[in-house]
Amino acid sequence: MSAEKRLKELNIILPESTAPAGSYAKVVILDGIAHLSGQGPRNSDGSPITGQVPSACSLEEAIAAARNVGLYSLSALQTELGSLDRVQQIIRTFGMVNSAPGFSEHPKVIDGFSNLMIDIFGEAGRGARSAVGMSSLPFNISVEVEMTVKLFD
Repeated sequence: MSAEKRLKELNIILPESTAPAGSYAKVVILDGIAHLSGQGPRNSDGSPITGQVPSACSLEEAIAAARNVGLYSLSALQTELGSLDRVQQIIRTFGMVNSAPGFSEHPKVIDGFSNLMIDIFGEAGRGARSAVGMSSLPFNISVEVEMTVKLFD
C-alpha cells in the first residue's frame, strides 16, 4: 500500500510544514537520499512542545511529542517531494531527548517517532536508529529527531 493511502486509512492529516528556525534547509536531497534536518514537536497553535523528560514532561507526553515530530518530519518530506510515495526506505533516525539527569528511557520516547514511520511505510519504515539524551535542546523542546531516507528513482 502507498504511504499516501496509508495516511488516509489511518485518518492522519499532516500539519503544515514550518519554516526553518535558522540558516539551513529542512530537507536536502543528494544522490537519491533525503536528509531531513532535526524537527521539533509543536502544539496545535504552532508553539513548541517543551520540557525536560521526565521532570517537566512525562514519559507518555514525550512519546506523544516524538510521534508529533514524526508528523512534522513527514510534512517537511511531503512538501519537498510532492508525495510520500517516493520514499523507498527509512535509512536512519537520530532521536534526541531533552533529559533530566538520571533519565534512561530514551528508546521508549523515540519509539513514538519510529512506530509512526512503521505504521506509514511498513517494514520500509524500520531503519537504523540512535536514541540519546541531551541536557538541553533548542527552545527547550522535549524531543528532536533527524532522519535519512532512500528515495525511489
